[in-house]
Amino acid sequence: MTGYSDRINHAFAFAAKHHDRQVRKGTRLPYLTHPANVAVILTRYGRDEETVIAGILHDVIEDCVREGWTREMLEDRIAAKFGSEVLDAVLAVTKRRLDDDGVELSREDARSDYLARLDVAGDLARWVCAADKVHNAGSILADLRRTIDPDSVWGRFNGGREGTMSWYRGVRDRLKAVGFDAPIMRELVELVDQLESA
Repeated sequence: MTGYSDRINHAFAFAAKHHDRQVRKGTRLPYLTHPANVAVILTRYGRDEETVIAGILHDVIEDCVREGWTREMLEDRIAAKFGSEVLDAVLAVTKRRLDDDGVELSREDARSDYLARLDVAGDLARWVCAADKVHNAGSILADLRRTIDPDSVWGRFNGGREGTMSWYRGVRDRLKAVGFDAPIMRELVELVDQLESA
């Protein structure tokens, strides 16, 4: 099982630098709590160091193009510091803002593009995708169980409850369709089912 390593520590420092001042949607929690939890989930399933590092870094390119950092600069830094396997996994689970022709994608088109890219993604990226959704779905479920006003939770997300559930169903179904049957899928399926009835 993967434990502490200098590379994992380096990945956390890199993520902390780039997610600095970001918070989780609708909360005051530092954003870094999310990639940290994704890393814990991947470690719980005994994933290797490359997968855990990709889990820690999975949102850097999507969320941290700002303050002098371009997408290309972030890609170059991740490849140089953590290797091409980590970069490939991060890119596979990064929602793109532009298509291959440079045309801006709508939110729905960006989601469809993400799901389509899961077809050709490697297992490492699919593990990161599943762990990301397990943490996000679990967090939403925990917040729903703590509130008397479910709309205060669903209202954090574009598309509200139906848009969010459609997204989670889409990811679950695509991972199943591409034959990703890793043990984490049982947890993801269960969480999506629980969200459906929450």
